[in-house]
Amino acid sequence: MKFLHTREHLEEGDVVVVQCSHQCNVRLTTDTNFSRFKQGGRHEYFGGFYKMLPARIAAPSTGYWNITIDIGGGSATITHSINIIRNS
Repeated sequence: MKFLHTREHLEEGDVVVVQCSHQCNVRLTTDTNFSRFKQGGRHEYFGGFYKMLPARIAAPSTGYWNITIDIGGGSATITHSINIIRNS
């Protein structure tokens, strides 16, 4: 499984803004759920499949969060950006 990944410390209410050149899956996960995702297992996340971008996902609680982008099993050269709009 190929994906792009970054890990950020977010405060509750911070908004992750993902721009991508292709429709894609964007997931915001805890460390435990990111590990399950990498192993191909069942995992919980905030976000989903986005046809219209940018994707905007608010952090539900303060802590470290994993942000992943994938294009659903296809292959393409994509351009992307990840920005954080801080709540404070």
